[in-house]
Amino acid sequence: MTASKVLVAGIGNIFMGDDAFGSEVARTLANRTLPEGVRVVDFGIRGLDLAYALLEPWDATILIDAAPRGGSAGTIYTIEPELDSAPDNGPEEQLIEPHGMDPMRVLNMVRMLRGKPKKVVLVGCEPETLGGEEGFMGLSAPVQEAVGRAVEVVEALVADILDKECASCSAESGASQ
Repeated sequence: MTASKVLVAGIGNIFMGDDAFGSEVARTLANRTLPEGVRVVDFGIRGLDLAYALLEPWDATILIDAAPRGGSAGTIYTIEPELDSAPDNGPEEQLIEPHGMDPMRVLNMVRMLRGKPKKVVLVGCEPETLGGEEGFMGLSAPVQEAVGRAVEVVEALVADILDKECASCSAESGASQ
């Protein structure tokens, strides 16, 4: 029986206001004690690095990012993207931007590289501002307040993933005896 592997990936640009949400949550999680097999990485805007990391055999990946969906600033969303139904767009849609990161483009690139992530969950936060043309550092008050809630959501997701993996491992070892 091998230990489960979970990648927790912070995404965001620290120079663009609330876009730094994922990076801030990852930084907070990195200072906490997490179960064995859980790796927290702040990928920032390094989409290519994230794509290559997703080619590793993770049991689950939790992406953390600002997610504008029209709600109130600071609202936390948990979204499970449909990995198999993502459109196969033209080459320009597959390119990863050097100064920004679109998680769906990263997942499309992983698919193009024949990677097959098992489970991907996005923990997103409704931003108040993404910095505008000039950008700025620091999270808005409602998004800063959401960081702690997001940490709790991620920790609960990790516990749930590991519990399910442990239950299936126990069922498999019981069946093989």
